[in-house]
Amino acid sequence: MPLPLLNYSPSSQNQRVASFDVGGPRELRIFSTDDQFSGNGMDALIEAAYRQMFFHAFKWDREPFLESQLRNGQLTVRDFIRGLALSTTFYESFYEKNSNYKFVEHCVQKILGRDVYSDREKIAWSIVVATKGIQGFVDELLSSEEYLTNFGYNTVPYQRRRVLPGRSEGERPIHIKNPRYDAYHRNILGFPQIVWQSQVKRFVPQDKQVTPGNPKMFLSMARSIGPSSAAPARVSTGNINIATAVPYRKLPG
Repeated sequence: MPLPLLNYSPSSQNQRVASFDVGGPRELRIFSTDDQFSGNGMDALIEAAYRQMFFHAFKWDREPFLESQLRNGQLTVRDFIRGLALSTTFYESFYEKNSNYKFVEHCVQKILGRDVYSDREKIAWSIVVATKGIQGFVDELLSSEEYLTNFGYNTVPYQRRRVLPGRSEGERPIHIKNPRYDAYHRNILGFPQIVWQSQVKRFVPQDKQVTPGNPKMFLSMARSIGPSSAAPARVSTGNINIATAVPYRKLPG
């Protein structure tokens, strides 16, 4: 018999504070199939879903079968998000490299669009992962009242209320403030000193990079050339016979 979800109290976060949002250039774009009537619009929606779940999807990370079903109307956006959360890429990138607590934190941020309220919420959802598995945990998140109220079946999840009116800067994006790996695996992989330190030292800004035709490109080649000619002999002035060394010009008679 599965254990019931442990009770936890919501904390005051930006997305829980009601307000009147005024549109502007910094307003977050929301992707939904309710207003997508072109192929380009669907391409942008799919990219937004990959960006929300994976941050970046390489060619081998993509799910072409799920994309095809979504384009043909056989899947809802909610089903597409479920497929990405249960994909091999998501499993290897976020579950295998983390504890259950860290995995729960990633899923809540990506699927529900907010930070976890407290450690108690992490424990509550971790129990669900341990008892129902990853599929059961993802299904409970997608079937929760919070998800359906904010995103429904047709909207790609997003970080809710990241930019607030009256503030010069919003909260940092979830992919920046929450690393993919926990501290244990980051130490094993050598982040950030061992992996990135040598790359940063070798980095040359674009304005300081040598362009074609610059004489600096030939400096190393010029230094590698060794002159093979012998040094000129030293001649003392005392050994020079001026009478024989200087040409004699006869004057016309």
